[in-house]
Amino acid sequence: MSPPSTGPQPPAGVRLIAAGLAGCMAELCTMPLDTAKVRLQIQGEGGHGGPKPMYRGMFGTISTIVKMEGPKALYNGLAAGLQRQMAFASVRVGLYDTVKNFYNGILGGPNKDKVGIHLRIAAGITTGGTAVLCAQPTDVVKVRMQAQARGGSARYKGATHAYKTIFAHEGMRGLWKGLLPNVTRNATVNTTEVVCYDMIKEYILAYKLMKDGIPCHFVSAFCAGFITTVVVSPIDVVKTRFMNSAPGVYRGATQCAMQMMREGGPRAFYKGFVPAFMRLGSWNIAMFICFEQLKNLFMKARATRIELLIPSEIGIVPQRDQAAMLDYSSTGSMSSSGFGELPALSLWVGHDDIATELEPMHSH
Repeated sequence: MSPPSTGPQPPAGVRLIAAGLAGCMAELCTMPLDTAKVRLQIQGEGGHGGPKPMYRGMFGTISTIVKMEGPKALYNGLAAGLQRQMAFASVRVGLYDTVKNFYNGILGGPNKDKVGIHLRIAAGITTGGTAVLCAQPTDVVKVRMQAQARGGSARYKGATHAYKTIFAHEGMRGLWKGLLPNVTRNATVNTTEVVCYDMIKEYILAYKLMKDGIPCHFVSAFCAGFITTVVVSPIDVVKTRFMNSAPGVYRGATQCAMQMMREGGPRAFYKGFVPAFMRLGSWNIAMFICFEQLKNLFMKARATRIELLIPSEIGIVPQRDQAAMLDYSSTGSMSSSGFGELPALSLWVGHDDIATELEPMHSH
């Protein structure tokens, strides 16, 4: 994610694939933290008269799960989690730049190089809400499998069994349970997370505090993760409780939130805050670093493939395509380059019609 002034962006397809794969990598790294967060959030659903809390703190929760259920239990719902990221992260992160630039093109001011914060927020809400519509059933299955303890009381044997069981007992509505709070949560998450990352990174680069590389991506992702956790935790707790509840326990997400307030007060909405931040912060760091690196990797691979079609005399490239030729710096970022400075294996062509221009050369 870069400001428009940094030059041509990778194609939407590259960003979709890179975001989906990066989301899966981040999910693998942070799944134990996410499981601990879910267990802490649903703990005490029955109110003050319920059983004594089993889990205390993030590391205590992880330790208890490992002792009582084995290490594998920390990865309950992993299959659904990976399915969710391929459907979810690819849309909400991969399409953010595309939607942002689209809104800027039709609603932006005369200076198209500067995107207003209201357009960034609109893009975050759009991609976040759309992503939920694509991934809602996977989210329901993931939450329920993370919430269940291993043993005889387990409701689901696996992701496929969970999909079938939920559909058989609760119908299609069961797989789309909690859609409204989930849309609200993820539109808020995306707006806060992606827009904060985008703006913090842009600020760092604009004031030359860091170069466009992994340290810059790390700082931007960490800050965005903290801000997002503060904003989203109340919505996240309500979503988790409502999705994990048996049919008929709550009439809706609003009633669930009101009951939580009566039973636990405002603090109930920030249950599991530390693991939530550690999970979201680490997820952001892993996801955005992987996303930026995968984008560069895909573009370099594309550049190598195109370079095989181009003779050593770079000067034969059509004049109108000169602006599309960029060289990758050591950090993987893109900057304008003249023909004489173009290094080997670093040509990126932003115009698909260049292959047509080169066809006559292959016919000789």
